[in-house]
Amino acid sequence: MICHLCPRRCGVDRAVQPGFCGMGEGVRLARAALHHWEEPVISGTRGSGAVFFSGCTLRCVYCQNHDISAGGFGKDVSTARLREIFEELIAQGAHNINLVTPTHFLPWILPALTPKLPVPVVYNCGGYERVETVRALKDTVDVWLPDLKYADGALAKGLSGAEDYFDVATAAIEEMVAQAGPPVIENGLLRRGVIIRHLVLPGQLDNTRAVIDYVSRRFAHGEVLFSLMAQYTPQPGLTGPLGRHVTAAEYRAAVAYMENCGIRDGFTQERTSAREEYTPPFDLTGV
Repeated sequence: MICHLCPRRCGVDRAVQPGFCGMGEGVRLARAALHHWEEPVISGTRGSGAVFFSGCTLRCVYCQNHDISAGGFGKDVSTARLREIFEELIAQGAHNINLVTPTHFLPWILPALTPKLPVPVVYNCGGYERVETVRALKDTVDVWLPDLKYADGALAKGLSGAEDYFDVATAAIEEMVAQAGPPVIENGLLRRGVIIRHLVLPGQLDNTRAVIDYVSRRFAHGEVLFSLMAQYTPQPGLTGPLGRHVTAAEYRAAVAYMENCGIRDGFTQERTSAREEYTPPFDLTGV
């Protein structure tokens, strides 16, 4: 397969060599289990059926999932086995099937989502997506869960190797919103809609303010949900501001700015979530 799935459009034949994402043909998974640490409307009381895919199209230096995103850890599975995993998670009580960083496996995931599952499908991604790829998922994805990491191109280049991140991600998110429509919540669970996530980075409040500015100006009240995350966890070897947690003052400032911009639909996060134990073990559970 000559791969143009992500904005890198590396054009690699993944049957011959790995693409930019680090993956060849077929699906590789690191974990599939009930996950209780998403937003309340995703995790609910029983948990989200989180399926963690290996590889990634970004190069975030602070990634908490480094072992699978850059390290490539995981087990190769067939499309038929992937469908079985979805069904096993539903049988365990999963409120939804949560595809975590799935884009580079889309040709093998789509057949596993047919026929349509009896629970919502959540597309949990870094936001760095081609509009054309988002359109290919029309009528397949119920809930979009993209990051909007950066408004600053230089910061995006330095931390994730994607200088064009903001323009690419905002175009993709706008397509997601056009597909999903406003959030639909039933019995405390999101059945359809978009949650835009933003991780506050230490020392980068200007970037956070610029992201909030975009969301508050682009989307009307009730059109999207916004999740302001405090869970940044320093990774080994990082220095400077990235070598520490977000301070209480930084996060309070981000929350105050969000509220001052009129964003009321969404979620904030306890700073106690910024602990390594909140990253699930990637041990092939459920694979």
